[in-house]
Amino acid sequence: MLRHALEAQGHSVLEARDQAEAERCLRTERPALVLSDLKLPVGDGFGVLRAAKDADPDLPVIVMTAYGSIQDAVAAMKEGALDFLAKPVDPDHLRLLVERALAQRRVMMEYALLKDELARKRGAPRIIGNAPALTQVSSALQRAAATDTTVLLEGESGTGKELFARALHALSARAPGPFVPINCAAIPESLLEAEDRSFERLGGTTTIRPDVRVVAATNRVLRRAVASRQFRDDLYFRLSVFPIVIPPLRERRDDVPLLARHFIERACLEIGRRPLALSADAVEALVDYPWPGNVRELQNCLERAVILADGDRIHARTLHLAAPVQVVAHADPWQSVDLSGTLGEATERTRIEAERRKIQQALQQTGGDVGRAADLLEVGYRALLGKIREYGI
Repeated sequence: MLRHALEAQGHSVLEARDQAEAERCLRTERPALVLSDLKLPVGDGFGVLRAAKDADPDLPVIVMTAYGSIQDAVAAMKEGALDFLAKPVDPDHLRLLVERALAQRRVMMEYALLKDELARKRGAPRIIGNAPALTQVSSALQRAAATDTTVLLEGESGTGKELFARALHALSARAPGPFVPINCAAIPESLLEAEDRSFERLGGTTTIRPDVRVVAATNRVLRRAVASRQFRDDLYFRLSVFPIVIPPLRERRDDVPLLARHFIERACLEIGRRPLALSADAVEALVDYPWPGNVRELQNCLERAVILADGDRIHARTLHLAAPVQVVAHADPWQSVDLSGTLGEATERTRIEAERRKIQQALQQTGGDVGRAADLLEVGYRALLGKIREYGI
């Protein structure tokens, strides 16, 4: 009866028989409003209310209760319910409450989007997600913001390193000052200074010490780059005073639906389209996809889907996600290493094999030039020649 009354007013209605089914709907759909009886065959309306608020703290919830249990409705409102209906339900009263709740919801959504846009213009971006890995990053970011120390942000491409850098700036005492992003790869090496925090202008003779706070970001694992001599160790230790690793999206899959809905709302607002919902198969496809391009790839995917979507819902077929690449598990290289005998014997065999392979690699890189290979390996020419003879290379 309630569904027919609401559909007659042009609303789309999803039905759930009990608390468990309602929770499944809340995980897979994006309702604009929740209407729940406090008495259910399995579970209760309080459980539905809590699940709704967990899914979206701003989601309006209207509860229904028998006339003699008004105290239960009051308790529900204390837990966050927007309003209540006493049974038997008056359809006109129901429609009035629903229209008022939806109008309030629209105002709140517009306010949140405008607030988000203003925050972005001021350089204080909104970080979305509840995954434990992201919570740890946010906590570390707040601790670092309270100091003036150098911060190193490491993470794969598309994880939002500049977003986190801007958030760090906005949380710090330097927020009133400018945030200046610099792409070091675009600057000739000759123009980069060897020391942080001081420089001389081209043609100048005076050393200038600017009042700056350095926040570095990279998509490489610098510790490995230092070990392979591809990155200066002294520069690494200067930058890595307070390192923060941004987790890839595949390690925070629970955040994918939240991020997806945020990008959908923003894309709809930008092109002037009514907000779209995600179908259950679309949510499943988004969560299952590995997202090699991380949050940037997810944003691009949803913006494209908003443009292509027909009707009021985005389906899995609209996402055009490629089939997940099957990752072939490689055998553990240590399985082929002979570790028999004593610790000293096993260590010596491993050392000899590592030396032999490293020397072979150096000779290949230098075209067989022993002198250049010795320089590359930072060993003496005679010592290297002896090793080559010893190992029969």
